[in-house]
Amino acid sequence: MQVASLPYLDEHTTVIEAESADVWRGLAETLDRAFSGRGWGGYARLVGCADRTASGPRPPAEGSTFPGWRVAAAVPGRELVLQGSHRFSSYALIFRLEHVAPGRSRLRAESRAVFPGPSGTVYRTLVIGTRGHVVGMRRLLSAVRRRSE
Repeated sequence: MQVASLPYLDEHTTVIEAESADVWRGLAETLDRAFSGRGWGGYARLVGCADRTASGPRPPAEGSTFPGWRVAAAVPGRELVLQGSHRFSSYALIFRLEHVAPGRSRLRAESRAVFPGPSGTVYRTLVIGTRGHVVGMRRLLSAVRRRSE
């Protein structure tokens, strides 16, 4: 499924006191740490993710994978598009970096997903309805900010 065809879920933003190149490095390191651990890998297997291991170049480039995610596009210092699927959903996470001022960058994380069928509806309720997704995204962006500054 194409990223653009996935329904928009939400967007989270943070301003980071660092240049875009430093934020790009921080983003790559944070994603590796967040998605390559045993817990996330086990979850990816449990729900039947298409990509279940970390592979490819680091920092991530098109075709690199994390458990649950494949890099669909990577423009260093500007944009990173992650895409994935499992039994209950097809989804994407689009990170966009913007120069705000010397030594300041804005990182946006846009989420898109579709949750087909009755099991998808239940999964959406568990992930989105409980605000677990919001908490996870805020933690992820905070981790990128800490690692980059």
